[in-house]
Amino acid sequence: MKIENFNINKDSKCFIIAELSANHGHDIEIAKKTIKAAKESGADAIKIQTYTADTITIDCDNEHFQIKQDTIWDGTTLYKLYQEAYTPWEWHKELKEYADSIGIIFFSSPFDKTAVDLLEEMDVPAYKVASFEITDIPLIEYIASKGKPVIMSTGIATLEDIEEAVNACKRMGNEDIILLKCTSAYPAKLEDANLNTIPDLKERFNVVSGLSDHTVDIEVPITAVALGAKVIEKHFILDRSIGGPDASFSLEPHQFKSMVKAVRKAERSMGIVDYELTEKKKKSREFSRSLFIVEDVKEGEILTEENVRSIRPGFGLHPKYYNEVLGKEFKSDYKKGTPLSLELIK
Repeated sequence: MKIENFNINKDSKCFIIAELSANHGHDIEIAKKTIKAAKESGADAIKIQTYTADTITIDCDNEHFQIKQDTIWDGTTLYKLYQEAYTPWEWHKELKEYADSIGIIFFSSPFDKTAVDLLEEMDVPAYKVASFEITDIPLIEYIASKGKPVIMSTGIATLEDIEEAVNACKRMGNEDIILLKCTSAYPAKLEDANLNTIPDLKERFNVVSGLSDHTVDIEVPITAVALGAKVIEKHFILDRSIGGPDASFSLEPHQFKSMVKAVRKAERSMGIVDYELTEKKKKSREFSRSLFIVEDVKEGEILTEENVRSIRPGFGLHPKYYNEVLGKEFKSDYKKGTPLSLELIK
């Protein structure tokens, strides 16, 4: 599965996405600076969101449309929130061209068919389905029908929801599916991360799995890599002073860079399954235990626990022979500190 030149399945690195989201202050120059900073911070891709307040909800302030769920956005309506948070559609082409020019992959989360159509005109290399859209099966089918990799966050999904979303992609002949463990809280608590879900998603649905993270620190993405995450998504902001709906749980460039550096170190430490002894390991075995003569002994003297011990270094007989050699006789006189070998025993 490739997203432009990044091979998700074969690349030893995980695919790191910087989520621009609403972190542009309605200024396209800030958006461009953010894309550049994401590239410089080590992100493989920048992701935006493609919707308007009218394509994602309606302008209504009755109780159903008021936000009152103990979130950072309580006190406003869905329409007003999305008016503040959306990325103008007229920016999209220019932002993609800019991202292409500096060598960072650019794609988006569409929230309706018209958004997909816009992104198809721009030939984006992948699509992201947001957590709250995972139940919109017709939208997922339309996205999957474009034949691009589909990344889906599972934040509010039940097991049945995830299965239906995966099957929707497969019905459209698209099996390039990535499922991201996600905690749909903003910001999310560490204890709610439940990262053991990442390998379960991979095994249960036979897909690539990863993490969309809303915690305020970098420990969760690093741990996710150790559990096999091949995709990491994290909100990114040039400077929190820009403000906006997502600023409080977005990483600034220095934090994102630290996360990327730590993730890449974690990946290197994972390595491969390896039981072979390299020359370095063989050399290090010299410090392991072996059987040594630890007292001066005479010819014919019996090997005992007093004159033969398992000690460091490792130049003598393997300790597994210890009980076998006790009670046997020495062939000759030997000095304390002589490595024991079968040649020294009658």
